[in-house]
Amino acid sequence: MTRDLKLLVVMGTRPEAIKLAPVIRELRRLPAATTHVCFTGQHREMVTSILSFFDLRVDSDLDVMRPDQSLSGLASRALVGLDGVLTSFAPDWTIVQGDTTTAFCAALASFHRRVRVAHVEAGLRSFDRFKPYPEEVNRVMISAVTDLHFCPTATARDNLLAERVAPDRIHVVGNTVIDALHAGVERMKGDEAVARSVASAFPGLRADRDFVLVTGHRRESFGKPFEDLCHAIRDVARDQDLQFVYPVHLNPNVRKPVFEVLGTAPNVHLGAPVGYPELIWLAQRCRFILTDSGGIQEEAAALGKPVLVMREVTERRESVDAGVSRLVGTSRAAIQEWCVRLATDQAAYRQMARVVDVYGDGHASERIAAALGARSS
Repeated sequence: MTRDLKLLVVMGTRPEAIKLAPVIRELRRLPAATTHVCFTGQHREMVTSILSFFDLRVDSDLDVMRPDQSLSGLASRALVGLDGVLTSFAPDWTIVQGDTTTAFCAALASFHRRVRVAHVEAGLRSFDRFKPYPEEVNRVMISAVTDLHFCPTATARDNLLAERVAPDRIHVVGNTVIDALHAGVERMKGDEAVARSVASAFPGLRADRDFVLVTGHRRESFGKPFEDLCHAIRDVARDQDLQFVYPVHLNPNVRKPVFEVLGTAPNVHLGAPVGYPELIWLAQRCRFILTDSGGIQEEAAALGKPVLVMREVTERRESVDAGVSRLVGTSRAAIQEWCVRLATDQAAYRQMARVVDVYGDGHASERIAAALGARSS
């Protein structure tokens, strides 16, 4: 008598929750599988709303975060907690997503217990171990213990092949963030509550006028680079008829320079981190996006929104190569130049404001579930 396939899905951060939500939905539809969702608590406040929006339930919560916790402190608590879940649930597969400390710890703890690992969004590389930090190294280390690599693009597959990963362990499926985006847009149709929520979060925002959506929180930009990008935003907001909307990350290393430099700047609207529906609403309506984040580069490509990436390198080269994203670094002058160009040069704007499907067709999660279901124990 065969038993159900036991699948452990581990998440800890907001991006993981968004990108794993459609995967969990498809895994729970498998007829002969039991799926257990473990939340480490790495981004508690920001994940709760995602779980609610996608009607997801969590089966175990490790509550690993402590005030001012180091990366090593987070990793040690996560490893211990995850080992307990692995022991009690005894999965056949652990599914991790992306490049977070949660994902790395789940992969390593599973390897220690000889549990097979499936990596969603595998193969991304910037080829600079400190950019993004610590994510680039997390990705490489996760790949070392992964049994099944779900790549979002052919480029990601080629990266893994260059690292001598066996071709039969690699599946190019697309990025699940596109699945989540499609599902989110569909859920929001006709829902005026999201618009009211945005208006409440940013009461001075004129949504009928051009605005730029800003998301910035990268650890490697803390300090002077972050101050420079804030000064660039302030200068453009002062000199152009252009609003900036910035849901500010909770990390004090982000909030301090942002509120010091931009707190009283004209045309700049600062607020707390917004929910996923609100972020989609803003991304759909903004003129362009200024970011150092990863996932929003993928979402913007699907929405036809130009992106200025405030990083020196990106592991998401596909949209840059397609001409809809541009690396501007954290140089004050470069950020100013390109913000002004996209605000005033209609030809340059139209060239970047195009929908491209370089990150998937919205069916990645179905392919992942099918591949795992075919590899029953």
